[in-house]
Amino acid sequence: MPSLDEVSAARPAAAPERLTGRLKLVLVVLLVAQFMLAVDFSILNVALPVIGRGLGFSLANLQWIATAFALSAAGFTLLFGRIADIVGRRRLFLIGLAVLGASSLAGGLAVNPAMLLIARVAQGLATAAVTPAGLSLLTSSFPEGPLRAKALGLNGALMSAGFTTGAVLGGILTDLLSWRWAFFINVPVALAVLVIAPTVIAESRGSARTRLDVPGAVSVTVGLLALVYGLTTAGRRGFGDTAALISLAVGVVLLVAFFFVEKRSARPLVPVRILRRRTVIWGNLAGLIAFVTETSLVFLMTLYLQKVLGFSALAAGLSFAVLGLGTVTGGVTAARVIGKIGTTPTLVAGGLVQAAATAALLGLGDDRTWMWLLLLATFVGGVGNMLVIVGFMVTATSGLPDTEQGMATGVATMTQQIGITMGTPIMSAIVTARTGGSGNADAILDGVSTAVLVNAVIVLVGALMAGLFLRGEQRG
Repeated sequence: MPSLDEVSAARPAAAPERLTGRLKLVLVVLLVAQFMLAVDFSILNVALPVIGRGLGFSLANLQWIATAFALSAAGFTLLFGRIADIVGRRRLFLIGLAVLGASSLAGGLAVNPAMLLIARVAQGLATAAVTPAGLSLLTSSFPEGPLRAKALGLNGALMSAGFTTGAVLGGILTDLLSWRWAFFINVPVALAVLVIAPTVIAESRGSARTRLDVPGAVSVTVGLLALVYGLTTAGRRGFGDTAALISLAVGVVLLVAFFFVEKRSARPLVPVRILRRRTVIWGNLAGLIAFVTETSLVFLMTLYLQKVLGFSALAAGLSFAVLGLGTVTGGVTAARVIGKIGTTPTLVAGGLVQAAATAALLGLGDDRTWMWLLLLATFVGGVGNMLVIVGFMVTATSGLPDTEQGMATGVATMTQQIGITMGTPIMSAIVTARTGGSGNADAILDGVSTAVLVNAVIVLVGALMAGLFLRGEQRG
């Protein structure tokens, strides 16, 4: 009969109830990396015309600077999430950071369009590797419950703040130094994380080595690539464009095929039992809506500020600092809200707050006296949006063992990437359809108002659906 000491040794170590010194350091390292990746999504937006003139991009090809990054970042996220489970999350995290640093240096030194686009593809692939690996290290380092909710809240806050910071920082660097510093700024940050991370972050992987599900990997990766390409093409040419429709159809067919491939695979990339989990399905749908609506709202307000009110690109970017403050506030308070009322009520409440704040923007007029409404509504909407995002991340990764966290965070990150990609084309198409292509300020204001209404309705429907289908899933 085993002794009491032997029984105690056999039990798993009790999960820490508060952040230890080591966990704080782990959190800082992972949050710095995720913040840097978020900045990368938006830092070049303001600089695109300057880059085009400097490297000789034609106006038609300028969009590929953003599209090349989006395609590789969204298309390979789920694949790399599963690879992280197999080869080790810390290993893939470090490899991805090294690639990000090298590709950022190459982008800053680019002398022609081809060199820059290759660097952007490499940056996208690095993002596809680092984001799910970093998130799975976060969820496996912090036990399910208040500590994980707090870590995910801070992660979400800094991620959203990173999108805003990128737009502001891109304008400042381009105006004061050069667009090349939008790339160079990543290099020292990546090097610092590469030096510190191996000393504080333990390796984490699945319990058993398995071979990669190649048919599943091919179908989901090519399907996502086709879907993202179709969405970005539709954003430029409209959803009636033949190439966009064909690409979207191919993407949908391949993603449906992926489900049936996984159903029959002995070693699936994502087990079907996971895809059928209520928390995974509805949690990710809520997250998709959150990213689609808030990122596209930034696009709509950029149109309003520049085309209706006549703000400069830099001034418009600085205006979104208030939105960034709202998302940070929401991220910091999300864990406490979840602890008090539960995950699903937090997700629903956040959606209702975001919907109300978005609907308030319907009151915007054609002069700058309405700036107070824009700033107040975007701040409040940012708080609500972040409550949804943290609720989505907690819901989508809860109830799964650490061995499957790379896969779960890969799915969640894929949701994030697709949401970021598809929101702007959808809202752009609504504005274009409403204005008929007119550049008149009154027509643009009418188009923006219509898109804002659609945006608010989508958020409201998402909140109601989450409340209906996630009842009983109220983990704190």
